[in-house]
Amino acid sequence: MLVTRAPAKINLTLHILGRRADGYHELESLVAFSGAGDTLSLIPGPALSLDISGPTATAAGAGGDNLVLRAARQLAERIDGLALGAFRLVKRLPVAAGIGGGSSDAAAALRLLARANNIDADDPRLFDAARVTGADVPVCLSGRARVMRGAGETLGPVLRLPLLPAVLINPGVPVETRPVFQRLGLQPGERVAAERLPAIGSGAPSVELLALLAKGRNDLEDAACLQAPVIVDVLSVLRAAKGCKLARMSGSGATCFAIFSTTAAAAKAARAIRMQHPEWWVKTAALR
Repeated sequence: MLVTRAPAKINLTLHILGRRADGYHELESLVAFSGAGDTLSLIPGPALSLDISGPTATAAGAGGDNLVLRAARQLAERIDGLALGAFRLVKRLPVAAGIGGGSSDAAAALRLLARANNIDADDPRLFDAARVTGADVPVCLSGRARVMRGAGETLGPVLRLPLLPAVLINPGVPVETRPVFQRLGLQPGERVAAERLPAIGSGAPSVELLALLAKGRNDLEDAACLQAPVIVDVLSVLRAAKGCKLARMSGSGATCFAIFSTTAAAAKAARAIRMQHPEWWVKTAALR
């Protein structure tokens, strides 16, 4: 059995630059990953199957449209004789939450299939299968911090970020991505006059990185708050927590994150928030 993690993807920044003629929104986003998330295993074999368990398994959907199966089928279309097998997914991340849970699961499936078939991690067929499966799947392939651009298909170099102690909160309200983008009201071919993402170098110290992140934003935040007003409450709680240096929504919501001064401060804040809001999904994380 081959096993790998499928960590949460966190958009530290998410700038919308416009909408392309093909209808896709053009974005620029600094992405980091948590140290934990879902777990995916594979028993190689001739047939393709998927079994899902875990706290959020019901919401994930076990049908043929699950991104794990879609990614596997896309890779099989590109590689003759690809050995497939039985996938087992332990689902812990919330679904439709803006942290790329399904995309990370799909990327994990591609990594496991590459290992099972002795395919190099840099094989372009892996990236092509990821790109066709979903916009966030390519950046999740390596699970390393980097800038993603376009509709997710253009990736910058892997960045070495300082460890960022964080608290992640999802209020239990699923947020569909498409309506959030629709609220922006951009027409195909329309550009947005907005500041670009500041240049972020690998190895920047925490103080410098936080200063750069503070100049960034998530351009989907206002639209998502209109769709799910509880996001406003989540951000308010995070920003009021002692030791919080930056709080922002990830992706199209509703998950929000806060970066803290220390791991201890993040853990203390998470405990207090869980007591105050036991219905929320609250996790500490080490973003990198």
